[in-house]
Amino acid sequence: MPETQRRPESRYGNRPTMKDVAARAGVGLKTVSRVVNGEPGVTPETERRVQESIDALGFRRNDSARVLRKGRTASIGLVLEDLADPFYGPLSRAVEEIARAHGALLINGSSAEDPDREQELALALCARRVDGLVVIPAGDDHRYLEPEIRAGVATVFVDRPAGGIDADCVLSDNFGGARAGVAHLVAQGHRRIGFIGDMPRIHTAVERLRGYRAAMEDAGIAVEDAWMSLGATDPARVRRAAEEMLSGDAPVTAVFSGNNRVTVTVIRVLAEHTRRTALVAFDDLELADLLQPGVTVVAQDAAALGRTAAERLFRQLDGTLLVPERIELPTRLITRGSGELPPAD
Repeated sequence: MPETQRRPESRYGNRPTMKDVAARAGVGLKTVSRVVNGEPGVTPETERRVQESIDALGFRRNDSARVLRKGRTASIGLVLEDLADPFYGPLSRAVEEIARAHGALLINGSSAEDPDREQELALALCARRVDGLVVIPAGDDHRYLEPEIRAGVATVFVDRPAGGIDADCVLSDNFGGARAGVAHLVAQGHRRIGFIGDMPRIHTAVERLRGYRAAMEDAGIAVEDAWMSLGATDPARVRRAAEEMLSGDAPVTAVFSGNNRVTVTVIRVLAEHTRRTALVAFDDLELADLLQPGVTVVAQDAAALGRTAAERLFRQLDGTLLVPERIELPTRLITRGSGELPPAD
């Protein structure tokens, strides 16, 4: 390779140190330390020289040493179910904003609804010495976190409660929200109402099914097995469930969908049918108000879930929270048209 094209020698892994900064600025290590940590006792001219050396060398403070001195990393971990799910965007952002306000870095990852992966990710974050964890559980046994909590790792569960341990959790009123949504369909005259939800091992799916059953019981309606379907939220499974409910001699006249991913597929199926079917969805979704008719939803406040969970986490870290609590945030029924359609027969 010609001399003009030869790449400079790589220095990967050889980060500049305080000693390098001190040598370039012509000052002692203690002076550099004072500038880096914002401590007094340095003249403006000396501080300028040190800062110029820091900028020229690309020096970054090594927080590992501070962790050893203070026992805190100023970082927290967030274990999500699925980073691609739009529901978790505002939740994650709210946690990040609270962490930032406390001078902490947020590290997040996805369990992909796999309990083993959740445990692996949570323990990996603990191994990196995060100060606390906000966990959206995929599994129902969290005893693996007991040693970490005893060691001082603040922990809050959000969207779903922990299993097997006593810990703070921040939830939506899944039961009450589903009950109100189905009761709204009953009030429009519907008697044959289908429910399509998530996996039956998931707390939110179980609570929303329970709310559906309660609303039907309140109205004196005997629920048929064919009207209920829980399982994976992949489009093929949801499509089969919806088409079965909408077929036969006595199809459902309304559907209550258990979460935003289910709702997207249900909307597509309903669009293919000539018979107009009412729909109420748990979880709001983007552009729901622009469809014809607009989608009536039971809306959660995902940002409030994240914000409340993060605030409790930092109160744990500050030592102001001692007894774990279960906090349940209200949902809101938003009527847009799809849930107000009367029965077609």
